[in-house]
Amino acid sequence: MWLKPDEILLKNAFKLWVTEKDNEYFILQRRRGYGEGGGGLTGLLVGTLDTVLDSTSKVAPFRILHHTPDSQIYWTIACGVTKEEIFQHWDWLQQNIMRTLSVFDSSEDITSFVQGKIRGLIAEEGKSSLVHEDEPEKFREALLRFEKWFELPSEEKLVTYYSCSYWKGKVPCQGWLYLSTNFLCFYSYLLGSEVKLVISWDELWKLEKTSNVILTESIHVFAHGEDHYFSMLLHLNETFVIMEQLADYSIKRLFDKEGFQKEPTLRNPLQITRRGLEAHAKSEQFRTFFRLPKEENLLEVHESFLWVPFSYFNTLGKICLSENYLCFASQDGSQCHVIVPMREVINVEKPDSGSRALTVCMRGKRALRFSEVRDYQRLTNSIRSRCGISASPLHSASSEAIRGECQSLINHFEDNPEDVTLMVGQRDNAKAVSTEALMTVFHPQDMENLDPKMLKEKMKEQSWNIHFSEYGRGTSMFFTKKTRDLIVRGVPEALRGELWMLFSGAVNDMATHPGYYTELVEQSLGTSTLATDEIERDLHRSLPEHPAFQSDTGISALRRVLTAYAYRNPKIGYCQAMNILTSVLLLYAKEEEAFWLLVAVCERMLPDYFNRRIIGALVDQAVFEDLIRENLPQLVEHMTDLSFFSSVSLSWFLTLFISVLPIESAVNVVDCFFYDGIKAILQLGLAVLDYNMDALISCHDDAEAVTILNRFFDSVTNKDSPLPQTVQQASGGSNDRASNFGVDISELIREAYEKFGHLRSEEVESSRKRNKLYVIQTLEDTTKQNVIRVVSQEVRFTASELDEVYYLFKRQHFLSCYWTMKSPALLHHDPSLAYLEQYQLGFQQFSTLFFLLEPWAFCPVKSTLSLWVFRLIDENRDGLVNFKEFCTALDTVYGGSFTNKLKFLFKLHLPPAFELPEDGVIRKSPERGRGKVDLQAYLKQWQNEILKKEETIKDLPRINQAQFIQFSKTLYNIFHGDPEEESLYRAVAHVTSLLLRMEEVGRKLQEPSSPPASSKPAPASAEGSPAEDTTTSPDSTDTSSSQTSQDTPGSELSEVDWSFSFEQVIASLLNEPAIVSFFERPVDIQSKLGQAKAAQLKLKIQK
Repeated sequence: MWLKPDEILLKNAFKLWVTEKDNEYFILQRRRGYGEGGGGLTGLLVGTLDTVLDSTSKVAPFRILHHTPDSQIYWTIACGVTKEEIFQHWDWLQQNIMRTLSVFDSSEDITSFVQGKIRGLIAEEGKSSLVHEDEPEKFREALLRFEKWFELPSEEKLVTYYSCSYWKGKVPCQGWLYLSTNFLCFYSYLLGSEVKLVISWDELWKLEKTSNVILTESIHVFAHGEDHYFSMLLHLNETFVIMEQLADYSIKRLFDKEGFQKEPTLRNPLQITRRGLEAHAKSEQFRTFFRLPKEENLLEVHESFLWVPFSYFNTLGKICLSENYLCFASQDGSQCHVIVPMREVINVEKPDSGSRALTVCMRGKRALRFSEVRDYQRLTNSIRSRCGISASPLHSASSEAIRGECQSLINHFEDNPEDVTLMVGQRDNAKAVSTEALMTVFHPQDMENLDPKMLKEKMKEQSWNIHFSEYGRGTSMFFTKKTRDLIVRGVPEALRGELWMLFSGAVNDMATHPGYYTELVEQSLGTSTLATDEIERDLHRSLPEHPAFQSDTGISALRRVLTAYAYRNPKIGYCQAMNILTSVLLLYAKEEEAFWLLVAVCERMLPDYFNRRIIGALVDQAVFEDLIRENLPQLVEHMTDLSFFSSVSLSWFLTLFISVLPIESAVNVVDCFFYDGIKAILQLGLAVLDYNMDALISCHDDAEAVTILNRFFDSVTNKDSPLPQTVQQASGGSNDRASNFGVDISELIREAYEKFGHLRSEEVESSRKRNKLYVIQTLEDTTKQNVIRVVSQEVRFTASELDEVYYLFKRQHFLSCYWTMKSPALLHHDPSLAYLEQYQLGFQQFSTLFFLLEPWAFCPVKSTLSLWVFRLIDENRDGLVNFKEFCTALDTVYGGSFTNKLKFLFKLHLPPAFELPEDGVIRKSPERGRGKVDLQAYLKQWQNEILKKEETIKDLPRINQAQFIQFSKTLYNIFHGDPEEESLYRAVAHVTSLLLRMEEVGRKLQEPSSPPASSKPAPASAEGSPAEDTTTSPDSTDTSSSQTSQDTPGSELSEVDWSFSFEQVIASLLNEPAIVSFFERPVDIQSKLGQAKAAQLKLKIQK
C-alpha cells in the first residue's frame, strides 16, 4: 500500500528494521520479529510496541523508504502485508521511477518528484472509497489494519476507529476499537497475548454509558450473554454516539427492513461515514425538537441573539436552518423557541453593513430580529435563496420596492383578515373533504346560556387571545414557559383543534400537501384489504356511546381517515387503538386535519407504536419502568417485579389515557401530549402511581392493584369541562363517579409537572434508544422460542441443537442484508407474516448454509443438488425457504431412517425439484396485509395442510431414464471422499446393473415379438455405465443420457416408458450392506454446527 511520504530521521531506530533490498534511492525493509527468524522475545516486544502505538507495522511488516545519497533524512512511501505485495511496489519503482531520477540534478528535485508521484498514486486509489473521510491518509492505514486483523468481507465499510482499553475483569487491554457498518471490533496485542473481538450490531442487547469504582466512565456492551467494557481518555461521548447510531441503523435496516430511501447518507451500507452518521443524529434531534417532517435535514447552525418583544430583551440561542424551515431555540433557560416556515418569509433585511444583524419579515406583520450572527451574510443568502427572494445590494431602489411589497401585503391582510388563516395552513382547497369538527356539529356552544362552566371557558379563550397578541399566532408563534402553563390549565374547546395542529407540526404537513388527503380518499375508496376489514370491525367500537359516533356522519369520517392512512402507510396499515385516538381527533379537528394529526402521531411522535409488534409502546414501557425506579423508590421496594406496571400501562401509552379516562378529562392529557410529546404521558403515569402510592403498597396481589387503579381513573373528573352531562357519563362509564372522592384532571396534570417536570426530552430520547435494543432482542428471543417449540414437534433435533441451527439460519439471513439493500429477504419482506416466516432465505443464502450443514461432503457451494433441495422444500414456490422447511430437510438427512433418506434423494430427481427454471424469475406468493388478498386461496391452502396425510412409498411416481442416471451420479458424488468409497462405488454399479437387467427382462416379457438379438447390447452398456459414472462430472448429464438412449434398444415409445419405481430402487439398495451402513451411520451434528459457526462468515469472504 502506498503511503503519504512521511519523514523519519533514523532508518533503523532501535534496530527494529532489517534491510532486505536497497539501491541508490530506495530501501526495502522487514520489521524485526516477523518472517524469517521472527518470534521469540524480540517478536513479542516489537508486536506489543506496534499495537500500543497503533503502528502500521503490526499488520504491514514490510516497508519501502526513499532517500538521497547526500541526505540523512528518509521518507516512508509504501508498506506491505506480504513479501509479494511489497515486491510489486519495489518492481514498479524500478521500472517507472529509477530511470527518470537520473535526469534531475539536485536531491531536492528528486525527492519532490518521488513524493509527487506517490501522492498521485494515493489520490487515484482513494478517489472512490475515501473521498468522504476526514483524514484519508490515516484512514487508509487504519483500514489496512482492520482488514488484516478481522478478515471480514471486503464489502464491509469501516466507519471510524478509536484508541481504547478493553476490560477483561479488572485488567485493561490497551488496543484499538474499530466501528464498521455491521460490526464492533476490538484488537489488542500485549506480550504475545492477542485479544480479538468481533460483535455484530444486530446481536447487541445493551449499549450504555456506565461508571463504577474502577472506571469513572465507560461504554458497556452486552452481547452473547457476556458483558464488555471499553474506556478511553478522549472522545468517549463521540464514540458512544457513533456506536448508538450504528446500532440503531442496524436495527432499522435488519429488523424493521427500512430502506432509507429519503436519507442519502444511509441509503447504501457500503458508503456509511462518521460524518454522515453525525449529521443524521443532529438532523434527527432537530426534527424531534421542532416537530418537523422527516424530509427535513439540519443544514446550518448559527449562534445568535434574538430580540424577544414580549420580554424586551435579547435571548441567546441557536438558529437552525433546514430546507424549508428557520428555527430558533434559546440556550439561557428561558425555554423559548420559534419555528418559521420558509413559505411565510417575505423578506430578509440587513440594517447596515457594519452590524452583524438581520431581520426576517413574515406574513401577518411579524418580524424576527437576530443580532451578533457571526456569519450573517451566509445566513442571509441561505434564507433568501430558499425563499426565492432576490438580493440586489447595488440598487437601492430594489430594497424600497421590497418594502413597498411588504407594506402592500400587510395592507392586504388588514383588509382581508380571513386570509390570515394561511399562517396555520388552513387553505381553502376545493378538493378537500369539507367537514366540520364533530364537536361543533354535535355539541355547538350556546352563547346565550353562560353558566359558570361556560364563563370559565370564555375566560380561558380570553387568556389565549391575550397570549396570541403577545407571542403571535400560527406557525411562527413563540413557544415559552407561559405557553406550557396555559396548556396545563386546559385548552378551550374552540381552540383545541388549531393548537393540536400547531404543536404537533401537522399544520406544516397539511400546508405543504394541499389536496393530498382528498386524493388518498378517492384512491382508497372501495379497496378491500385485511386492514379495511379490521377497520370496519372496529368502527362501532370507537367511543360507541358518544353521540358523534352513533350517527353515520362520525362513522363515515372515521372510516375515511383510517382507510386513507392505511393506504398511505401500508407498513403500519391499521392497528387497534388507532380508532380510539382518531375518534378523539375528529371531535376537535376537521377531517383533513384529523388525518394529518394521525400522521404526526404515528410517524413522528409515537414511532413504531402502531404495528404488529408495538415495539414503540414496549420501549416506552421500559423507559417508564426506569423512571419508576428513579422517582418512586418506595414503590420499587414493595413491588420488586415492575413488569406488572408494563402490562397495566400498555393502554395508557397506546391510547394516551383515552381508554381509561373519561373523554372530558382525556382531552386535557392529549393537549399536554401534543405540546410535550411522550414526556407528558410518562409524567402523568408517574403522578398516577404516586397519587395511589399508599394503596398500591398495601395491596396483596396484582388483581387488587388493578382494581385500585381502575377505581382511581373512574374518579377523575374535569370540573371545568363545558361538555353536557350526557356526553360525560357516556364516555366515563360510571354515573356516580362524582359522588365518590374525585380528582380533578387539571390538578393531576399540574402535580405531574410540579413533581416530575424535571424530566428532559433529551434524556427520554436517550433512554428510548438504550431500551430499544433490549426490547428488540427480547422479542426476537420470544420469537425464537415460539419457532423452536413449533418445529421441535416435527423434527428429531434437541432444543439446544435447534437453537444453534436457528442462530445460523438467522445469521445467514442477515448476511444477505449486510452489504446490500436488494437481497431477496428484504425485497420480499412482509411484516404481516407469522413469526415462523419472519426470517427466510433465498437460494444463494440457502445454498451456502446447506453446504455448511449437510452431512455429506459431496457438493461445492453452487451444486445443482442444492438447487434441487431448495425447490423440493420450497412448498409454496415463492423463492424463499423458512426455518421450518429448512429444519425438515436437515432432519431427514441427519436423523431419518434409511428409507426416508433414500426417499428424500429420490424425490430430488423428480419434478418439481429436478425441473430447471424456464425464466429464472422468483415467483412470489400472494401478498399478505397489503393490496387485494385472495382469501379463497389461503383457505384452500389451510384446508390442504389439515387434510395432508403421511406420504407412502407407493405414492411416489416412477423415475425415468434421465432422472435415474442423475440419481446414480448423485450417489457417486455423495460417496466421494468416504473411507469406503471404492466398495460403495461397486455397490452402486451392481445396483444399477441389476435394475437395468430387471427393466430389460420386463421389456422382453411385455414385447415377445421383439427380435432377441437387438436387446443384447443393453445390459452390457448398462453394466459399463456405472464404471464410467465414477469419473463423470455432473456437467456431462446430457452426454450420458444421449449415449444411453442410443445404446438402449426399442422404439421411442419404449424409451419414454423406460422407468423405475421407488420400491424397485430401495429393494435393490437394501441388498448392499455398504450402502445401508453408510446411510445409517450416525453423524455428529454438534461438531458440524460448531464448524458451521466458525466458517459461516469466512465462506462469505471466499465467495
